[in-house]
Amino acid sequence: MALTGLYVADALHTLGSAAAPFVYASFVGSLDGRIALPDAVTGASHLPVEITSENDFRLFLELQAQADCLVTHSGYLRDLAAGRLDDVLQIGTRAMDRDLARWRLENGLSAQPAVVVASASLDFPMPESVIREKQRVLVATGRQAPRDRVDALRARGYPVLIAGDGASVEGAPLVRELGKLGFRSVYLLTGPRMLSTMLRDGALSRLYLTIVHRVVGGEGFHTMATGPRLEGAGRMRLSSLHYDAAGPDGAGQWFARFEPLRPA
Repeated sequence: MALTGLYVADALHTLGSAAAPFVYASFVGSLDGRIALPDAVTGASHLPVEITSENDFRLFLELQAQADCLVTHSGYLRDLAAGRLDDVLQIGTRAMDRDLARWRLENGLSAQPAVVVASASLDFPMPESVIREKQRVLVATGRQAPRDRVDALRARGYPVLIAGDGASVEGAPLVRELGKLGFRSVYLLTGPRMLSTMLRDGALSRLYLTIVHRVVGGEGFHTMATGPRLEGAGRMRLSSLHYDAAGPDGAGQWFARFEPLRPA
């Protein structure tokens, strides 16, 4: 099969509704489960260069193109401002994804997806790219978030969604709030904490996972989930699997798609 169009063919933007948004996430990892490593100097997490590839990035962009809104987090925005991470909040800004910008318009989606910033601290800079592209921006936080920062964000014109009783955002309340606003397809550009709360709450619709055929190793590392054991909430069913023999550095990789198994 051709790589281009592989994930767009899933038509994720048609699978959800305001009453039940379709929530999906993606990760790339190694055979030994590494999705990120800490920098030896700064301690900031980064994607291991050994598991990056243009093919995986193209499919990441195809997933992003189908979203009404992208959920990111304040840590990413701080790293972006510091130059530690690349900006991936827009579609159609690179030669390799201009076709996806056209695809969005042809399929009735806005020029750019909305951006939802999940944050407990509410301490983050707003990216210039988001302002330049006139993307709709919302902030999600918990009920125990600093009240002065909530008020300050609202005063700047950013709606603040309360999605959880503690300080952090919780999966099911966030999905309910986004559904009330009419979002139907929600792509999680977050990390292990958000994936875990979505699985615990039964709010995740699909997981895309690129598995690079390489063992990375290292003493410190991050994996896809964090927090307490997920028990039954972590059960997944493989629904498709593609093999890319030309993957990173000739090692090859799988592009896998999983559907969470709901309780009987």
